[in-house]
Amino acid sequence: MGPIPSIDFSKWWVKESSSSRKGNPVVVTMENPNYSVLEIDAPDSAFQPVDKDRGKNAKQFTWLLLLKAHRVVGCLAWLGNSLCSLLHAVKKRLLFGHVEAEMSAKAKFLFRVILTFLVMALAFLSFELVAHFKGWRYFHNHNLHLPQTLEITGCFHTAYVRWLEFRADYIAPPIQSLSTFCILLFLIQSVDRMVLCLGCFWIKLKKIKPVIAGDSLNSHDLEGSNDGYPMVLVQIPMCNEKEVYDQSISAVSQLDWPKERLLIQVLDDSDDEGIQWLIKGEVSKWSQRGVNIIYRHRKFRTGYKAGNLKSAMSCDYVKDYEFVAIFDADFQPNPDFLKQTVPHFKGNPELALVQARWAFVNKAENLLTRLQNINLCFHFEVEQQVNGVFLNFFGFNGTAGVWRIKALEESGGWLERTTVEDMDIAVRAHLNGWKFIFLNDVKVLCELPESYEAYRKQQHRWHSGPMQLFRLCLPAIITSKIAFWKKTNLIFLFFLLRKLILPFYSFTLFCIILPLTMFVPEAELPIWVICYIPVFMSFLNILPAPKSFPFIVPYLLFENTMSVTKFNAMVSGLFQLGSSYEWIVTKKAGRSSEPDLLAAEERDSKAMSLQLHRGTSDSGLSELNKIKECQETVPVKKMNQIYKKELALAFLLLTAAVRSLLSAQGMHFYYLLFQGVSFLLVGLDLIGEQMN
Repeated sequence: MGPIPSIDFSKWWVKESSSSRKGNPVVVTMENPNYSVLEIDAPDSAFQPVDKDRGKNAKQFTWLLLLKAHRVVGCLAWLGNSLCSLLHAVKKRLLFGHVEAEMSAKAKFLFRVILTFLVMALAFLSFELVAHFKGWRYFHNHNLHLPQTLEITGCFHTAYVRWLEFRADYIAPPIQSLSTFCILLFLIQSVDRMVLCLGCFWIKLKKIKPVIAGDSLNSHDLEGSNDGYPMVLVQIPMCNEKEVYDQSISAVSQLDWPKERLLIQVLDDSDDEGIQWLIKGEVSKWSQRGVNIIYRHRKFRTGYKAGNLKSAMSCDYVKDYEFVAIFDADFQPNPDFLKQTVPHFKGNPELALVQARWAFVNKAENLLTRLQNINLCFHFEVEQQVNGVFLNFFGFNGTAGVWRIKALEESGGWLERTTVEDMDIAVRAHLNGWKFIFLNDVKVLCELPESYEAYRKQQHRWHSGPMQLFRLCLPAIITSKIAFWKKTNLIFLFFLLRKLILPFYSFTLFCIILPLTMFVPEAELPIWVICYIPVFMSFLNILPAPKSFPFIVPYLLFENTMSVTKFNAMVSGLFQLGSSYEWIVTKKAGRSSEPDLLAAEERDSKAMSLQLHRGTSDSGLSELNKIKECQETVPVKKMNQIYKKELALAFLLLTAAVRSLLSAQGMHFYYLLFQGVSFLLVGLDLIGEQMN
């Protein structure tokens, strides 16, 4: 066969393209995975002709590449700025941060255990790095098949081989057994959450809501008679809460209820004389307006909040009242709160408690409050509502609820034996056969703690108290006359699963076992335990707060971070250690939800000052001067804390992340990296309110 004849298309190409081509034609040559753009200048090129549409597509592709490159550069710049900001914040906190106060013996022991794991992890990492760079990559094979050749010599290599054998025979089995046990608990708790979510979905689908039996109280109001209104006592316990005392007193004083059938008790346990004068002044203001309100102060603050409520209930005039509503100092009920809650008691003699839902005025203040809002929305809309509808029992939240005084008295009243007096009275009332109702539609405004220090102390009390109560109530639950399934629910679901098992497996599985498996790969955790199920459960938890979906990843990481505090509190309450009896009032910022409320408060303040100035007695003027002096006091300077346990766990997780790179475990690496950074941010108190 002869050579292929060459055909000259150059003249034809110039003739065809001169009339239709505008600008230079472009040919895009794609070589996977790189792309190159070639511009043709010569009309006698050997390439095939390019029509007008292909030229436009090539130019669009070029602009697309430039746009993507611009986005990549912008993303890298943002990451660089974020990293620089983080490093600057870490440096500033290390220089000016205040190390947390002296830890208790139990906290010191936990810190030393975590520190021991950290030292071991660093030693193992050094060992593995040396072996990795020497080419002894036996840990990639989980069957641990060791070569037996004469060429392998050296003390270090012999020690490394002995370590692999010891690790596979003696360390991996107990870690694997513990991880299997924790995974089982994790699955049980996940099933419990899914059942609660299904119950909530059923309530929404069937539109199940508590119904008031008979007519509401408004009919009596229209007739001009108040005899149909029961006698209601309202209690506002507080202690050194200067920022919020006026909000609760003002809101409660404006409740829409006949004045002659309502009494407000302001139960002040403050040990600061200045705050006492401020509260007295607020009570005096509303008393002058005709509100039936009194001020009570205890000289000896025994029993914390339970002792305060118990002392108030011992007054002789309490026997004239049928119901008692309780509000903490930062709660602001709507004027129709009593008309929405008290009627549920009518025609329902077995009902002991009507609990309202909390709403938060500062849920968008910072990342910490947003994450708290996710947890509490799930708690109220799912846990409380489902248990209230199907079981007629849930834990009293300590505030924003109305109790039947007869139920309180028959259940033993307020006891000072734990720091969760609200859960204590709820369990005892349930054992006596009383029923509870949760109103998801009735919301009471309150505040979330904005600083991590305040939130940490609150969570410690909320997780140590239930374990105290479980030890004390277990005999009474077993010997009670309630149905067997109710006893099972109390012991295994209410206490063990949701108060003990949850913090135990969260801390043990994700903060201890997972980093250990990086150094003991024979005890590997499956990827669905690390990623799939936690993400799915976080998705379920965030459903009641759909606007918080962008925070699902921070929420997952932060919940694991808080497991250290919750585990610590659970152990202290279970074994009755010293810190389990500690009660620290959660600090509030005194935020209001509506600007007109602030304006109303300002007008009220001016009216009170005018009334006191017009008073004829010198005592009124002296009280006004004392109140003004207290209002002008200089606030105490605050500083952010540095938390040792969280920092130690941060370095442990980051060390395990470095080790995971050697075995090319991608998902494990990313999880350990982000979780370690989360612990680092929390340990340096870079989440929540930042003090200047």
